[in-house]
Parts: sequence; C-alpha cells; structure tokens
Amino acid sequence: MAIRYVYSFTEGDGSLKTVLGGKGANLAEMTNLGLPVPPGFTITTGGCLDYYKEGEKIPEAILREVPGYIADLEEETEKGFGNPENPLLVSVRSGAAISMPGMMDTILNLGLNDQVVLGLARVTNNERFAFDCYRRFIQMYGEVVLGIHGSRFGRHLDRLKADVGVKNDPELSVDHLRRLVEDFKEIVKSEARVEFPQEPQKQLFGAIEAVFKSWQNKRAIVYREANQIPHNLGTAVNIQSMVFGNTGEESGTGVLFTRDPSTGEKVLYGEFLKNAQGEDVVSGSRTPMPIGQMQQEFPKIYFEIVKITQSLEHHYHDMQDIEFTIENGRLYLLQTRTGKRTARAATKVAVDMVKEKLITKEDALLRIEPRHLEQILHRQIDTSAQAEIIAKGLPASPGAASGIVVFDADEAERLAESNKVILVSLETTPEDIHGVLAAQGVLTTRGGMTSHAAVVARGMGKPCVCGCESIKIDFEEEIFTVGDYIVKKGDQITINGGTGEVIPGQVRMIEPELSVEAREILSWADEIRQLGVRANADYGADAKKARDYGAEGIGLCRTEHMFMAPERIPVVQNLILSENETEQRLALERLLPMQTGDFIEIFAAMEGLPVTIRLLDPPLHEFLPRMTEIVEDVAHLEHADNPEELKAKRNLLRKVKNMSESNPMLGFRGCRLGIIIPAIYEMQMKAIFTAVVKLIQEGKEVIPEVMIPLVARVTELRYLKDRLNRIAQEIIAEAGVKVNYKLGTMIELPRAALTADEIARHAEFFSFGTNDLTQTTFGFSRDDAEGKFLHSYLEMEILEENPFMSIDQDGVGKLVDLGTRLGRQVNPELKVGICGEHGGDPKSIEFFHRTGLDYVSCSPYRVPIARLAAAQAVIKEKAY
Repeated sequence: MAIRYVYSFTEGDGSLKTVLGGKGANLAEMTNLGLPVPPGFTITTGGCLDYYKEGEKIPEAILREVPGYIADLEEETEKGFGNPENPLLVSVRSGAAISMPGMMDTILNLGLNDQVVLGLARVTNNERFAFDCYRRFIQMYGEVVLGIHGSRFGRHLDRLKADVGVKNDPELSVDHLRRLVEDFKEIVKSEARVEFPQEPQKQLFGAIEAVFKSWQNKRAIVYREANQIPHNLGTAVNIQSMVFGNTGEESGTGVLFTRDPSTGEKVLYGEFLKNAQGEDVVSGSRTPMPIGQMQQEFPKIYFEIVKITQSLEHHYHDMQDIEFTIENGRLYLLQTRTGKRTARAATKVAVDMVKEKLITKEDALLRIEPRHLEQILHRQIDTSAQAEIIAKGLPASPGAASGIVVFDADEAERLAESNKVILVSLETTPEDIHGVLAAQGVLTTRGGMTSHAAVVARGMGKPCVCGCESIKIDFEEEIFTVGDYIVKKGDQITINGGTGEVIPGQVRMIEPELSVEAREILSWADEIRQLGVRANADYGADAKKARDYGAEGIGLCRTEHMFMAPERIPVVQNLILSENETEQRLALERLLPMQTGDFIEIFAAMEGLPVTIRLLDPPLHEFLPRMTEIVEDVAHLEHADNPEELKAKRNLLRKVKNMSESNPMLGFRGCRLGIIIPAIYEMQMKAIFTAVVKLIQEGKEVIPEVMIPLVARVTELRYLKDRLNRIAQEIIAEAGVKVNYKLGTMIELPRAALTADEIARHAEFFSFGTNDLTQTTFGFSRDDAEGKFLHSYLEMEILEENPFMSIDQDGVGKLVDLGTRLGRQVNPELKVGICGEHGGDPKSIEFFHRTGLDYVSCSPYRVPIARLAAAQAVIKEKAY
C-alpha cells in the first residue's frame, strides 16, 4: 500500500496530530466544525522524516501529489496559482505534533512574481497592497529558502523609511514599495547569487523543502532539548490559501489567547494590528494594540471572536492560542492550538476548568507539567527595597531577575556559564532561542505580549519585559540609554516581568509562595498518589520550607553539611588532626552540643513526621585545606621568622598527604570511616538520641530514623547496628522515656543491591542513594563525566539522557527493582525509598511508582513537583 503524504483540511481531523502535526490537525478540525478557515492541505510529518531518510530529497510521491491538491485549491477558491488574471497565493507553514512556537519556518504570499503582482493590483484595485505583499514575500523567501540574513532586508527597509521620513511600514507609498521590490531582488541576486524565482511551482517546492529543513535548524533543536521533545517526530507542512490583513484600514491581523497566559484569568488576552500581516505581530517589528481595542475598531468581528473562543474552549477543553486575519471586514481563523502558559496560569486554568465542569480533576493534574511547577516559585522583588525605576515596558512574563547586561544571544550563552545575564535586544527572533535559554530574563524595546520573546520566555518560566520603547540601544557602543541614563554591557540590571519595570543594579528579592490554585491542585494530587514524598534537608529552615511545601518527613539529612559552617571547620580540623585520644575527645566534646542543637532544630521543625539522619559520609580530607594551598604556605614560611607556625603547617601538610586518596569516592568514607574511627559515629549517635529524648520530655512527637551510608556487606551494618542500639538504649534508659526509632541503610553500591536479602534481615528501611549508585554502576565519576565526556555522549546519542538527571531504568533501575524485591522477600515490612536527586525528576518518579517504592525524597523546592508527578504516575498507569 502506497504511503499517503497529503491530506486536505476536509480529509483530516484533530485525532491525527502525529500525522498532520498540531497545526494541520487543528486546521482540519476547525474546518470540520464549520469555522471560517481558508482552505488548504497538509503534507504529513512522515514526508519530513522520509525527506531526511532519502538524503534531504523531497519524496517523489510528494512531488506528484501536491500539484493535484493545488488544482483543488484553485477550483475551491476560483483562482489560479500563477495566473495574473485572478491569482491564488498561499502560505507555507510548519507544524510539529508538539507545539514549537516560532522555532520553524513560515512563508507568506507565495505565488507572487513580476506579472502576478500586477494582476493582484488590478483584481484588488489596490496597487499598494499588492507591492507590499510582494516585498514581504521576497524578503521571507530570501531568508527562509535562500538563507539570506534578515538584517540585509531589515536594514535596507529602515534606511528607506528614514530617507523618506516615515516611521511605520504602512506609511510607505506605492512608489516606495516598488523600489523596495527591486532592491530586495538585487539583494537576493547579490547574496544568494541567483535570480529571484519567478515560477510559482518552483517557489512552492523550495518553500516545502525549507520547512522540512527547519526541523533540524539550531533553534528548533535547542528548543526540543530544552522542552524534552523527541527529535524523531518531524514537522508537517501546511499549504493554505492566503487571506490578507494588509489590504487597508478594514483589514488586520492578530493573535489571542482565550485566557490570560500569564495569570490564567478568564479574559481574552492578545493583540492585533490594522493593515498588517501576521508576522508583524509575532516578530515584534511593530508594537500592536491590545485585543480589547477591537471592540472600538471592529465591534462586529470582536463579538464574533468572543463566540468562537468560547466554542473552541468547549470543544478542546483547554485554553487556546488563536491566530486570525481580517480581510476587508471578514474574519478568518489561521490557527488554533493549546496555548502556552506560565505555571501559575496553568494551575489557575486547570482549577477553573474543573469548577466549570470542562475537565475532571485527573485531567487537571495531567495538564500541569511537573517541571513547570518550579516556575510557580518565581522570586519577586522585595517591595520594601528602595529601587529606582528607569524604564517601564510591557509585563510579558512574570517573575524578577537580576544579571549583567548583554546585547547578543551568542554572548549571553557564553557568559552565562559563569555569570547571571539579562539579554537586552530590540526584539528576539527564533534564532536567539539559545540566548533566551541561557539568560535569567529578557528585555526588549519592541514587540508586545504575544511577541516571540514573550511567548518563549513564558514557556521557559523566565521573566520578560517587552516593548520598552523608552530604551534606545546602541549596538556598536554596546550601551542602552533611557534619557540621560546610560547602561553599559556588563552593568547589573533587574527586570520585573510582572510589572514591566527596569531597575539599575541588583535588587533584593523575596521567595514566593504557592498560589491558592497550586495548593488545590496539589491537594488533588495527594488524594491520588501512592508514593510518599519527603525532603532532603540539613537545617531547620530547610525542613520548615519543605513542610510548607507538603513534605511528609525528611528522607535525607546529610550531617556532613552541618560540619561545614565556618565556625565549625576549625573544630572539625582539630578532630581530624588530633594526635591522641585526649585531643580527639576534646574536639568531639565541642562538636557534640553543636550536633545536638542541629538535631533538635530539625526534629522540632518536623514534629510528628519521620526524620532520616544519615551518619557522616564523605572522606575526612574534604574538611581540610587543599594540599596546594598548604604547600604554598610552607614555602612562604620557610623564608619567614616564624618556626612555630612553620612546624604546624608542616604537620598539617603531613596529615593531608597521609589522608589523600587516589579515588576518594571509593575510598575511606561512609560506614568504613565510622568503623575505623568509631568516636565520630558515636558522637553523632549520642547527639541524635540526646536531641530526641529532650524533645520527647518537652512533650513533642519525634520519629527518628538513623541511616548508615555506603554499606557493601551485611557485616558492616551489623557492627554499626550493635553500637547504635547500645548508645541509644543507654540514653533512653537514663532519660526514662519511650522512643520508637528505626535503623536502616543506604543502598548505593551494586553489591548492596545484589545482596539486599542479607542486608534486609538487619535493616528496617532501605533508601536508595541513586547518585552514588549511578556512579558505581556506570563506573563514572559524576564531576569528571559531566566535565569531560557526558555532554558528547548525549550529543552522539550514546546516552539518551543524563543518568544523573533521570534514572537509568535499564541498568541502575534494575538494581533498584532487584534490591527492593530481595529485601521484601525476607522482610515484608521493609520500608523502601530513594533519596538521590532522581527523587525530584518526574520521569524517575514514574519509574519508582511502578517499582513499588514507599516514598521519594528530594530538595524542598521540588517537593510540589514530586507530589504532582507521583499522582500523574497513578493516573497514567490506570489509563493503560
């Protein structure tokens, strides 16, 4: 059976997104609903994939099928493709199955040439409109198909407007536009070394191939990687008869959302331009009018739009992003798609639609992307801080950010490796996606709330201020000015995407709170999920924040972090460098009350909830100065008159040399340290249970869990378990209270997972330390791997994902599954969790749910994400 590559809008429907792409499927669906959609047809995503399979050559079947569909369009519109008497012009647009706004290419007004433009002028009785379309087409075709940089056309246009003394494109006369057409053709000839093509069919297949090629352009690849969109989907190509928003004052074009994509409020949100084409709105080349102003400019059409938006929301059960054109007073829909929105808007829209009975709670939970929940936690400017506002633009994407000013996307990407940057530009284009991704926020002087910068920034959860026209940028001098105020490249600025304000310098920020709607979404998630969610927290403040975000306990308290405080480092170093038991005891006696206070603070913050405390894990040399620093100090002191200090430094150097290891990750750390230097673990055990009994005596409920790190053999756990029980019972008996505590171990070595049945006989819980388990399974040192070769492995597709970000289900995941099953075979009551960074990764959480773990533990700020992802895992499992 022959592969079908082409569908007319009347042949497809909304269920064919993977075949027709999102845009093509929705155009077909709207056509079937009887909405005013210009006729057209779609070349499938399979055509794009086969284009690449055939060595970047358009499949012969497409070359054969497309002319027939053009003939159908000619019949339906009663126009002729390439016919000057009554010309048919078409648009050629991309459309992937998953929306990628602005990342691939579009060409409008295709079919124009030197003869057809004259015919279009006669038919429409509007010579200015015809030549305006032609100059736009030459520019778009030159950029998209022939690869000419857009600035070549843009600078020429700007010079012409300056020469004739006009500010906006619509003020150019017919003669000016005729001149532009000839000049643009000369630019094509000089830059591409070809004449501008006059044959409409050649133009069409050139445009189709350009759209196929745009699937693999840099900005599309960067966007897919940033949004975790597969690279093997391909893009469809939509060929649609043109309708024109640039025929005069009774025409226009616009983009609107059925709800506010920043806040989720149920109001029409968008912009339009009179006497313009769609690219004028989304490119940011002109600052448009708010959609509400259409009530005065086009009252009947505004009422029609309101009815259509309500109809589309009820049909798709989701907020829609709609592109429309008005041609001589008649409305046409060019696209509808699920609207990109901020996380705050997504939660409000989801909750509101449940209340409006458009969707179920389960639907609402699946609507929120877990990783975007982080965006709800946007930092805001502290209103009590004194801030000088030097400019104000449109509040295009909420949140606040500070950083150094850069004017170029490439430079933003480079400098962001070591600095926080704010990308400042006239407007952003899809080619700037890598710079937007790298920047903390975006500031543009042109464009509106639906411009490229605004849409992309909202999708990424980055603050954005658009259309800040009071700012004047001098790219040669690398400065921007606001009146007499000058800001240079490298200067710090702060932008407030919620108000549109631009502030010099760095401004104090405040941490955000979950919105009412987000809390409601998470309460629904809690009703459904089966996995518990705990937090990794080392201090009382972290524990309190985690509890506020819904953590059901602490899954990992890393005691070594408590040793890192500046005032404690000297005490820890005295312990490590002690020469005898007396010195060691004195150091431990100083540390004991510090550790006891730490544990009191964290137990109190988590009163009534379990707290898992991991005993000291890293090698001791991590608490000592670097050897190179000590060597430099010794060399300096050898030329100074200070023999006592020189002796002390040499002694320190000797100790550090003795403690240095070839491979510290696999060396003297974890339980090995606690067995060989028992005093350290004994001090921590005493501190834990001293804190526990003190709080119990105060009437507080404490649920302590003590975790032994880096166990490889059951004998290690048995040895330390006996010591823990002895110390705990002594303290508990002396206090005369009852304490229910658990002892368990981290499973972070392959041997521990393979012998989990032996270990489980002596443990009440397992916690998989997936960071170290990934390192020891792969044989990777994480720091070395990520710095040396991991990025290349991902680019070369040797690895599909970074295994430190998302669990390696086929390898590390098998060890987690095996360890869980072996442990529960001998100890059915064994509690099993995970406390690596994977505990906050949605894809990993889905795997842990399927594996049957009891809980995941992650950083406090990822607790809401884990709660939602755990619920989504249940819903997805039921769906299958």
